[in-house]
Amino acid sequence: MYTQSLPIILASKSPRRQELLALMDLDFRVVLKEVDESYPEGLSPAEIAVYIAEKKANAFLEDREDSIVITADTIVAYDNEILGKPENAVHALEMLSKLSGSRHEVYTGVSLLYAEQLLSFYDVTEVYFKTLTQEQIQYYIDHYNPFDKAGAYGVQDWIGMVAVERIQGSYTNVMGLPTEKLYSALSAI
Repeated sequence: MYTQSLPIILASKSPRRQELLALMDLDFRVVLKEVDESYPEGLSPAEIAVYIAEKKANAFLEDREDSIVITADTIVAYDNEILGKPENAVHALEMLSKLSGSRHEVYTGVSLLYAEQLLSFYDVTEVYFKTLTQEQIQYYIDHYNPFDKAGAYGVQDWIGMVAVERIQGSYTNVMGLPTEKLYSALSAI
């Protein structure tokens, strides 16, 4: 059983990450900072996710108090292409059309900043989508919010219920936070 010794700051506006931490029975508060999420070319998907998570954590170096700061970044990789958050409905349609009937990977990088230390790790999950019609994809875009999600979808939304045939790896990682690995990392602090 993890015993929380330091206050936890979650540096994420993601309602899914907040929900997952709450389900882990962790006491935390949300503190947000604007961070440029660009990254150098040539990084692998795992390296990109960790790089951005570390950038987010480093924004707290000066004023993190005596706490554990948790940051994360989730990306979707399809056939060596990084699918970030869609810019608009047309972009979301393009992304979801690519994912339809295929396999992709979801990577989440996580960083824990505490006591002058930065601990980072990542998780990867393979997701298999069934083939969707253009009407199904358009329905999802019209009735859900794909614009704040990597790959233009949330596995916990309608599309996850009707399109995800199977996953290989952590379900919570696809939601945006690999809780199993996070719990182990917190327990080791």
